[in-house]
Amino acid sequence: MQWEISVNDYTLLARLSGEFDLSFADRLRKELDTVIQNEQVRNIVFTFTDVSYIDSSGLGVILGRYKRISQFGGKMAIVDPQPQVRRILELSGLLTIISEYNDEVEALEKIV
Repeated sequence: MQWEISVNDYTLLARLSGEFDLSFADRLRKELDTVIQNEQVRNIVFTFTDVSYIDSSGLGVILGRYKRISQFGGKMAIVDPQPQVRRILELSGLLTIISEYNDEVEALEKIV
C-alpha cells in the first residue's frame, strides 16, 4: 500500500492505493494521527480510487480517525471506492456515518 497525505485549510486529504490491510494499517494510523495533531485538522477526505482491498484493520483506522475528528465537530468523507471496497465499507456500517462522494472536489465542497 502507498499513500499521499496533504493538508489544506484544516482538511487532511489522504490518497490511498493498494491493499489497505494489517501490514500497513498501524503505520498509516500513526502518520495520520501525527498530521491531525500537528496541523490542527478538522476534516478528513480519504480517496479510495486505487484501493483494491480493505480488511478490518483498515476499517479500524478509518473509524478511529472518524471518532477523533467528530469529537470536535469535524467531518469525514470517502471518495470513489472500488465496488469490492465499497461493499466492505457498506457492510461495516461506515457508509452510514461517513459521507461518500464521487470525486475529491465534491467532497471538499461538501465537508468544508
